Amino acid sequence: MWEKTAISMFEGKKIRRVWDKEKEKWYFSVVDVVWSLSESTDARKYWNKLKQRLKDEWSEMVTKCHQLKLIASDGKYYYTDVADTEAMLRIIQSVPSPNAEPFKLRLAKVWYERMQETVDPEISLNRARENRQKYGRSEKRIQQRMMGQETRNKLTDYWRDHDVTIWEEFAILTNIIHEERTWLSVKEHKHIKHLKSQNLRDHMSEAELIFTALAELSTRQIAETIEAKWLDENKVPAKKWGQIAKNARKALEKKTGKNVVTWANFLPPK
Repeated sequence: MWEKTAISMFEGKKIRRVWDKEKEKWYFSVVDVVWSLSESTDARKYWNKLKQRLKDEWSEMVTKCHQLKLIASDGKYYYTDVADTEAMLRIIQSVPSPNAEPFKLRLAKVWYERMQETVDPEISLNRARENRQKYGRSEKRIQQRMMGQETRNKLTDYWRDHDVTIWEEFAILTNIIHEERTWLSVKEHKHIKHLKSQNLRDHMSEAELIFTALAELSTRQIAETIEAKWLDENKVPAKKWGQIAKNARKALEKKTGKNVVTWANFLPPK
């Protein structure tokens, strides 16, 4: 479930973190982050006081913290509080320190941008295009990615309108389609591409994107035809019509001698 402790840099100081393979998210040492922001000589004592204040205020942030054994400066492992990115950002907002102000301002800016996007969705599309350009994606690839996203959105809209509303159920159906199309689960596909929290689709080849869109288009159309509702009924088109993309993939691979599913990604060089 847990991978080896890693080290990242935050405000020029080392932050211990650990990757949860099941939930696919990072957990950060709260004491390390608080230490980097508060400049306290005793970060553990500072966090204990802050944690008690949050408890007194009935904050849910404390309940979102977990305890894991992380390696300390003496080379031994000790239990320490860790939090995922969402909880960590909320804790940062509670740190009364000038060093935390830039992060609070940034969070306020992001929140305002998301409010704008709800009023005008085109802002979100333009921002996504700009972000992909910053990562060096070509216009052709950006267009392929956004067309694939439109196909994906139509499928999830259908699920949502037909009583598939829980995120976990979306993930189950997505994984069924993915396994039928590629023989790999989404997690296994991310693993061979050496991805962790990154979006798998942002690291797919042109062929992988096309076959993903074909599988999701086929799933939605047959679901509409049989008027599938709920999770169990939608599993049928997800499994059956994911096979359409699989058969097409196998035919192409036989003709070209090349695998559609690859280990290649768009991660920057280490």
